[in-house]
Amino acid sequence: MIEIERKFLVNSDAYRTGASSNHRIEQGFLNTDPDRTVRVRIKGDKGYLTIKGRSNEAGTTRFEWEQEIALAEAEALLKICEEGVIEKVRYMVPVGSHIFEVDEFAGSNNGLTVAEVELTNEAETFKKPIWLGEEVTGDSRYYNSQLSKRPYKTWKK
Repeated sequence: MIEIERKFLVNSDAYRTGASSNHRIEQGFLNTDPDRTVRVRIKGDKGYLTIKGRSNEAGTTRFEWEQEIALAEAEALLKICEEGVIEKVRYMVPVGSHIFEVDEFAGSNNGLTVAEVELTNEAETFKKPIWLGEEVTGDSRYYNSQLSKRPYKTWKK
């Protein structure tokens, strides 16, 4: 139940050619407290409830618990979430022995594309594809819970 991941900006859409699949995701937050973020997600035709704990100082590791729930339950819970539902398309992109999850955000976060890679330990190495840009691991502005409150389109460039 410990999640270890690193997060990067994406500098081109070249990842699309290597994607093995993609899904539309809609998600909202019942609670955005950093100590216990509670997320409701609809991915394709499935619903999920996820609880995440506070990240470590580097932003790479935190507690995560996720359970699949009925689609109807997820739809009902989305209606009572905090303001700022996140919309995105997630591409699953195999690179070497890892799979990058590349999120193309829509709506109020349109223009933002972020890639995450899950690791088995913080020191694990991985192949970095050419489309991978600046690392933003630990930058809370890029947490989905924060993007729901302060969307990318509102940031000063």
